[in-house]
Amino acid sequence: MNHHIIKTVAIIITLASCGTSPQLWGQQMDEPWRFILPEQRRVEIRDPSQLAPARIPNIQRPPTVSDLQSEQPPRNLSLSDALNTSLSNLDVVRVLAGITATSSGRTVYDVAITNSRIDQERGRFDPNLSANNGWTQNDLATAIPDPGDPTQSIIVGNRTDGYAFDYGLTKRTLTGGAIDFGVNSDDRRFRPAIASLNPQNRSSVDLSYTQPLLQGGGSVVTKVPIVLARIDTERSYFQYKDSVQSHVRGVIEAYWNLVFARTDFWARQQQVKQLAFANERTNAALEVGSANIGDVAQTRVAYENFRANLISSQANVLQREAALRNILKLPPFEPNRLVPVSPLIEQKVEINWDEIVDLAETQRPDIIELKLILEADQQRLLLSKNQTAPRLDAVALYRWNGLEGEMPNGTRIRSQAGQFADWNLGVNFSVPLGLRRERAALRQQELIICRDRINLQQGLHQTVHTLAIDLRNLEQFFLQYERFQAVRAAAKINLDQQMAQYNEGLIQFIVVLQAIVDWGNSVSSEANSLVQYNIALAQLEQDTGTILETHGIAFFEERFGSLGPLGRFEANENYPSATRPSYDVQRYSAGDEPSEEFFDLSDPTERKDERRPMKKSDFPNQQQPILDKLPRDGSQEVAPAQIAPPEVTGKLDLSLRNSAPKILRTDLLPITPPRSNPAIQPPEDRQGPFRAATGIRSLFKRLN
Repeated sequence: MNHHIIKTVAIIITLASCGTSPQLWGQQMDEPWRFILPEQRRVEIRDPSQLAPARIPNIQRPPTVSDLQSEQPPRNLSLSDALNTSLSNLDVVRVLAGITATSSGRTVYDVAITNSRIDQERGRFDPNLSANNGWTQNDLATAIPDPGDPTQSIIVGNRTDGYAFDYGLTKRTLTGGAIDFGVNSDDRRFRPAIASLNPQNRSSVDLSYTQPLLQGGGSVVTKVPIVLARIDTERSYFQYKDSVQSHVRGVIEAYWNLVFARTDFWARQQQVKQLAFANERTNAALEVGSANIGDVAQTRVAYENFRANLISSQANVLQREAALRNILKLPPFEPNRLVPVSPLIEQKVEINWDEIVDLAETQRPDIIELKLILEADQQRLLLSKNQTAPRLDAVALYRWNGLEGEMPNGTRIRSQAGQFADWNLGVNFSVPLGLRRERAALRQQELIICRDRINLQQGLHQTVHTLAIDLRNLEQFFLQYERFQAVRAAAKINLDQQMAQYNEGLIQFIVVLQAIVDWGNSVSSEANSLVQYNIALAQLEQDTGTILETHGIAFFEERFGSLGPLGRFEANENYPSATRPSYDVQRYSAGDEPSEEFFDLSDPTERKDERRPMKKSDFPNQQQPILDKLPRDGSQEVAPAQIAPPEVTGKLDLSLRNSAPKILRTDLLPITPPRSNPAIQPPEDRQGPFRAATGIRSLFKRLN
């Protein structure tokens, strides 16, 4: 073939394959048909409508303060049921964030995903099998003198047909060595037959072993990647456990926050009810001439302010219920409203400081993770130390060679087994002069370990301070709960007296207004302090790393079928898939009434007689304070009534000089027995940091 034609064809094929022109043969070529893909010279973004659609559940419009959308009976929900619902829906771990719940970034598949890396690292020690086959034909043109005419030459070809087979098996050992086993076969057939053996076959079997003696040698060093993979799996597990603990604490917090929101809403409703009565009374007084426009305006402003606050409180109930639904993975709206029915814990819990510190050191997932990080870096330090050694390898090879073929007379001949053999023994040495890179890596790893140690110490230091905060919060919230019980009892007495005096025209409305505000705030504060106490108990369990254990929550492993060692030639093997928490919490009982009824939510406007002062007959208990009938003018001063329980004396200042009655000693009011909670009652023989106290649980009786 003319060499000019060959060059022309080569140039055309090159230009066509490069695709430098936007159009070829009159039309633009598609990417898959181009030998060299074009450059990306612009940003190409698909329209969102071109993406695969995702299924969105059919959810109704959520309720609002102007459209509650609640006509069905409420759904009573205990805290145990709430926890079980959330744990059964825990594909993605959600954590509470204010009035919503967000993803923690952890899923039930994280541990299994990380666990697969162990087999990936072990795979480096699996045997590697290779088998290569090749068929060749070489036919080279050669010019030789023409035997008939020495002045001319003829072109002849020497054709060689060949078949090569290579089989290899390599295996890396735990000591760092490498075993190689190979079988080679090379068949040749020559045309014309100019060789002594035609066809002929050369074969060989070789076995070699290379063992590092310094750098890279030793099972401790070679197993470092496997150990690191195991540590990463443990880290993933404890990170996942930490997020589940936050989830459980978030469910408890969202549940009790809803209880407080409902209690606060009730208190605001009662305030509006009382202000509505006062507003009606003022309007009636205006009609008969005993009140002026200023009095009506004052009560109207207070009434509208309380109605506005009631809207805010009702919105808070909706938001808190939505937050609970979110963290439980329930839709934003269901016809049945969620009504908490688990009673609150009002027992004081004794904390053993030394025990909770020991628990936190051994059980907190974040402390465990810091320990695992230190272990992992210590493994990397072993590897770095090994890399600072010179490379010294012992090598050994033995090969059996064979030859077989057909002689010109047609007889086959072969060599004897083991007749021809090669062997090789040696020691290879290499080292970078100065080992600068290796020594720098070693120093870096040593400093990393120093950093890990101080991070662990800082983690323990922070943990101790966190536990101290939890301890202070528990004491604070419980004592506040006791004090706010006294405040509520006093506010109830104050409200009754002020309303009675206001109805008889003895005081101004501003005094009644302050009494109503104080009473509503006392109910809300009492509920808030006890709710915060219950949340603080859950926070303490989380901060000690035991909240899952105390709620009876364990993890179980789901498995799935995937390719086994023999691939498609055998049934799928079972491997870890998801790590899910159990959902059989039975710690919290379900009461017969909403949880907010724990706070004795009785209507303060319901009295034995309509709007009258309190009398001695209203106190059947002789140890209760005796309140004489109030004077109808502000000129008289009544002597303080005496409280005379055994060894206790309290006084009420009933002076009417330009002020409402003031309680001088609220801590000396009568004491009621504690209220027990059978759902959380600890066993009598329980020993540990959370032993329930047997002292006073509720200090003050609520007077209706």
